[in-house]
Amino acid sequence: MKAIVLSEHGGPEVLREAEVPTPEPGPREVRVRVRAVALNHLDLWVRRGGPAFHLEYPHRLGSDIAGVVDAVGPGATAVVGDKVVVQPGLSCGRCAACLGGDDNLCRFYKILGENTQGGYAEAIVVPEVNLAPYPERLDFAHAAASLLPFMTAWQMVVRKARTRPGDTVLVHGGGSGIGVAAIQIAKLHGARVIATVGSDDKVARAQELGADVVVNYRTADFAAACRADTGKRGVDAVIEHVGGEVFAASIKAVRNGGRIVTCGATAGFHPAIDLRHIFFRQIEILGSTMASKADLLAVLAHIAAGRLRPVVHATLPLARAADAHRILEERAAFGKVVLEP
Repeated sequence: MKAIVLSEHGGPEVLREAEVPTPEPGPREVRVRVRAVALNHLDLWVRRGGPAFHLEYPHRLGSDIAGVVDAVGPGATAVVGDKVVVQPGLSCGRCAACLGGDDNLCRFYKILGENTQGGYAEAIVVPEVNLAPYPERLDFAHAAASLLPFMTAWQMVVRKARTRPGDTVLVHGGGSGIGVAAIQIAKLHGARVIATVGSDDKVARAQELGADVVVNYRTADFAAACRADTGKRGVDAVIEHVGGEVFAASIKAVRNGGRIVTCGATAGFHPAIDLRHIFFRQIEILGSTMASKADLLAVLAHIAAGRLRPVVHATLPLARAADAHRILEERAAFGKVVLEP
């Protein structure tokens, strides 16, 4: 089958088209014919490389997959021809975390396309338990855009930030996959949303998703805007995936006793913070990665009902994966960039 692979770390140019063996499903596994695979910043991090990534070359990126059941292994009950989306987190299914519904805390947790093969290909084999209901109102591109960012944002906004009606929530990167999802999920739970974006042309689009206040962080001080909007009190929660100076400034934006939830660090892993703000003001800093399979099912139910909607910036052929990576690196996208094999 055709695939886009990398055999070394580097820039977008390391992504190359190749012929690789079509995988065969084993016991309780299913082969999915990939119809769309959406990009995440995780794809960029893996491609660039780092000590956390242990790849088997040639490696295929791609976590967010929508497609059609193509073949089933022994013991699998999926129906060939059914449309499905793929839950991107892999876990052992046997440990206390998995059995307790916290499979994303499993010691053996992996994400498709990260430390295991992903969906930049015509087909992928996954455990049958990773199949999730297809949101029928969507095309394949939008279905693929409904997965990792929405489940990640759900855990951040609902589980970690404990968002309630009347809260004010700051969402960073309102045009990113996480930001697009977090704005909508916070509004779904009755919050007032302040969103940051990196250009004026993204302001109106963030407002269309429900953001009450939108700040261009390149031209305005978002912490000052949060204090002004809340009568100097500060926001109840910050949904943060940028890191660096943005994380440090978020401490100034949050109220005493508020919550900062972080799931990434695209702008830097080592923010300089004053710990006195944390303990004197009793600010909670909460880490978050992915979400449980059950939370993804909740997200997909809202998407299927039209209460949440994925946003696709562009759809490109799989062969143009390098161009898709450049779009993300240039921060030119509002919403998801999707590849179609």
